[in-house]
Amino acid sequence: MGFFDFGTIFFLIAAVVIFFQLRNVLGRRTGNERPPFDPYSASRTREQDAAQKSENVVSLPRKRMPGETAPETYAAIDAFAKPDSDLNKGLRAIKDNDPSFDPKTFVDGAKMAYEMIVMAFADGDRKTLKNLLSREVYDSFVAAIGEREAKSEKIQSSFVGIDKVDVVAAEMKGTEAHITLRIVSELISATRDKVGAVIDGDPEKVAEVKDVWTFFRDTRSRDPNWKLVATEEED
Repeated sequence: MGFFDFGTIFFLIAAVVIFFQLRNVLGRRTGNERPPFDPYSASRTREQDAAQKSENVVSLPRKRMPGETAPETYAAIDAFAKPDSDLNKGLRAIKDNDPSFDPKTFVDGAKMAYEMIVMAFADGDRKTLKNLLSREVYDSFVAAIGEREAKSEKIQSSFVGIDKVDVVAAEMKGTEAHITLRIVSELISATRDKVGAVIDGDPEKVAEVKDVWTFFRDTRSRDPNWKLVATEEED
């Protein structure tokens, strides 16, 4: 102990205490240590973050200028009627006033309406006709039915089918859309008098019938149904 004085022993003890304190603090892993900086890893992380942000971005549609239409707006019409033709222009005008309008869907509906009207007229079904005809056409159909009933005449009719439907004209008249169809159908029809004798037509023969019908719809109305506004029998 002769080599150590009190001061030396004090500093030695202090050094040991400081060493153990530093070891406890610096030498212990807590699990929250930050990894060494890797410049390449950091670059990849920034690229991944940018890609993720890009995936989370929703691209909004470009706002169209006034009067500009989407390229697909008239696609169905251009496929249905020759572009730049009067018919195409008329159908486009209807589309402009009724965005839900589709020419093929219209023709399919017109076919069903045609059969319903033909059979309702033969059967004297005023209720069905009222829902499918304009007021003027309805009045003329009902007048013909009343005249037939007054004579005790009856129409015996069977609808065979529709051979062909062509859209021949389309136009806007104010807010009303008008479309004219040429319809070729097959029908078995005969009119009998009060004693059952055939006075018109043939109950055994299929006849070809050619009609030119015009349907209309007010594009301002919430009612999506079209009504028959004019009829003409083609020779």
